Amino acid sequence: MAALLTLTPPAVAQEAGQASMIDRAGWFENPSRLTQSGGQDVYEAICAACHMPEGEGASGAGDYPALAGNENLLMPDYAIYVILNGQKAMPPLGGVLDDTQIADVVNYIRTSFGNDFAEDPATPEHVADAR
Repeated sequence: MAALLTLTPPAVAQEAGQASMIDRAGWFENPSRLTQSGGQDVYEAICAACHMPEGEGASGAGDYPALAGNENLLMPDYAIYVILNGQKAMPPLGGVLDDTQIADVVNYIRTSFGNDFAEDPATPEHVADAR
């Protein structure tokens, strides 16, 4: 490593040494970073990577529960809470998604993957109250 640093211009060596000191706070706290709209688009852009495209869930670096046939989705409150605040391996997405995006994705997962929880749909106002 020392030989590499002697061959590397000082500015590059300094940047390499400071790479671990980059302030990453706030990278995912701006709702304008994620512009998908509609429940399916939000799900495909954010949720499907862990919960899988058909909501079947996965295990690996973390446990990502199946959304298909998940009785926790009977009422929208649970899904809204988890999306806003995170839980276990799922990060909080309240700073990444606006109220409409969250309501849309909650309604999407509650009515997709064989789920039939269309009664009492989530609304942006419901999400705002939960914040």
